[in-house]
Amino acid sequence: MTFSAVLDQKEMRQTYADTIRELAKEDDRVIALEADLSSAMSTSKLESELPGQYVNVGIMEANMMGLAAGLSVVGRKPFIHSFGQFVTRRAFDQLFVSLGYAKLNAVIVGSDAGVTAEHNGGTHMTFEDIGLVREIPNAHVYEASDSHQLKYLLKKAYKEGGLHYIRTIRKQSVNLYDENESFEKAKVLRTGKDVTIVASGIMVAEGLQAADQLAKKGIDATVIDMFSIKPLDIETLIEAAKVTGAVITAENHNVNGGLGSAVAEALAEHYPVPLYRVGVRERFGQVGKTEYLKTVYGLDTEAIVREVERVVKRK
Repeated sequence: MTFSAVLDQKEMRQTYADTIRELAKEDDRVIALEADLSSAMSTSKLESELPGQYVNVGIMEANMMGLAAGLSVVGRKPFIHSFGQFVTRRAFDQLFVSLGYAKLNAVIVGSDAGVTAEHNGGTHMTFEDIGLVREIPNAHVYEASDSHQLKYLLKKAYKEGGLHYIRTIRKQSVNLYDENESFEKAKVLRTGKDVTIVASGIMVAEGLQAADQLAKKGIDATVIDMFSIKPLDIETLIEAAKVTGAVITAENHNVNGGLGSAVAEALAEHYPVPLYRVGVRERFGQVGKTEYLKTVYGLDTEAIVREVERVVKRK
C-alpha cells in the first residue's frame, strides 16, 4: 500500500492544550507550567479556564523545574512546557537534580523539535535534547509522531507517574493514526524482508515515503515508529532485524545520543547487523523552513533511500 501524506486537522500545540484542559478538569492536582511561551503552545486560555491550575513563571526555566519539584512533593501533577532547548539544555541541572535525582513526578514537553524551530534559528534548534534526558536514570523519553499519539502519550505519562519527557513539534504533523490507537509498544507500520527503517517524530512519514520509493527499486522495507526512545522496545527491534538483516534509523536529532544511539546500543548488545543512522552530524541549527532544513541536514526521504541502498549492500 502506498503511503499518502495527509496533515492532521489539529496542530500539535492545540492537542497539547486540549489534553491538559481535559486532565486538569478531571483532576485538580494537575498544574500547567509555562515559561512565557503560552501563546506559542496555545495554552493562553488555560489561565482563565483553570484558576489555580496554571502558572506562567516568566522566562525562568530553571525556576520552573524547581517549582514543579515542589508541586510534586506536595502531591500535585505538574506538566511543564517550553521549547525543547529551554527545558533540557538550559535547565538541565535542575531537571536532573530537582526532578530526576529526587525521584519526583513531572511531565515535561519540549516543543519546536529540531528543524521545526524554523525561523527561531540555531540557538532555538535542539538536536541534543533526547540525548540529555536519556542520561537521567529512570526517565522516560518519547517523541510524538502525530496528534493522536501526543494525546495518548500525555495521558500515559500522567497515569504512570515518574519523570517523562515528550518531544514534539508545535504545528501540524502528518496524520499516521486514528484516535483509538494505543501506544504501548513500537508501531510496525509496514513489514518487509530487506531492511528495517526505525524512525521517530517527523521522520516516520519520511520513512514511509522512502519505503514506497525503495519498493520501486525492488527493496522491501519494514518501517517502525519507535516513539519510545527510552525505554526502547528492544523486542520489536530485534524481531525486525532478524528478518531483514539491516537497519536504518531516522531522526530529527543528532545521531549521537538520540534514537540512532539507542538502536545502535541495543543491536550491538543483542543482535548486530549492518546499521546506518540518518540524522544530524556535527552541525548546529540555522534559520530556514522545515522542508529546506530537512534537505540541508539530510533528513528527507531521499537521504533515507540513499542510505538504505548502501546498507543493504553490506548484508
